[in-house]
Amino acid sequence: MKNGLLLVDKPAGITSHDVVDRIRRAIGQRRIGHTGTLDPGATGLLVMCLGQATRLSEYLTDLDKVYEGIMRLGLETSSYDLDGEVVAERPVPPLEISDIQAVCNGFIGDIQQVPPMMSAVKIGGKRLYKIARQGEVVERPPRPVKVFSFDVLSWSTPDAGIRVRCGSGTYVRSLCHESGQLLGCGAALAALRRTAVGRYTVGDALPVDELNNLEIVSSRIIPMDDALDLPEVRVDRAREVIVTTGGAVAVDNREDGTEPVTEGLVQIKNAAGKLIALGTAMPSAMGVRVQPKRVFVEQD
Repeated sequence: MKNGLLLVDKPAGITSHDVVDRIRRAIGQRRIGHTGTLDPGATGLLVMCLGQATRLSEYLTDLDKVYEGIMRLGLETSSYDLDGEVVAERPVPPLEISDIQAVCNGFIGDIQQVPPMMSAVKIGGKRLYKIARQGEVVERPPRPVKVFSFDVLSWSTPDAGIRVRCGSGTYVRSLCHESGQLLGCGAALAALRRTAVGRYTVGDALPVDELNNLEIVSSRIIPMDDALDLPEVRVDRAREVIVTTGGAVAVDNREDGTEPVTEGLVQIKNAAGKLIALGTAMPSAMGVRVQPKRVFVEQD
């Protein structure tokens, strides 16, 4: 079994699950997932988790993401992008790029965002897109999201080129929709490409069509040992045995030269640098102790 991360450049027209199925067929392995869905019309970076790395997915899903796209002014759609039904069209007023940027700046920071009806968010136990396909519109409570930047890169009416860096769970099409409302003419997301997830970039990914056999996929796998940007502690052989059976161990960061860790989530690695567990560090009367919460074994 292959264990690690795989960076894939998804094309438009297929789902994220389609990408998973293609990689499964290419390497003959079922245990594969991804760390954040892209809509069928969107392109760009999918971070795939293979084998035991699927157990790292929750720590990758929450990473910041960067998107580039096109915000088309003058129309509103039911899905906030061009896949939905056009529900309103209005003339685009004379605008400078600075006018659009001023509106976009208002979304930077910790904001409350109402998810679009055509989304996978659950309301009352049902996915919103399933409710929407039945012709219904329901009240959606706003959710807290983080927008680090919302830049207008270009403007040629009716299209504004945009770049957004945001936290997990942010809908760029909702940002476009709300920006259009404030501009008075409406807007919808016309194109979207994810260019980065955490420290991983689409420039380091291969198109899914090129990842069509075991040899190529194997050559592109990022080992689990290098997958996470979390503080790490290293343990000797005796403490490694304790960790792999779920026992807490004392650690002394001075022994391995890593950055001092006193509390919080950490990677636990053996003396050779192999990831053996994720755990929680906490201070104690005897110094820092680490309690494993997810143990990895047999990383073939």
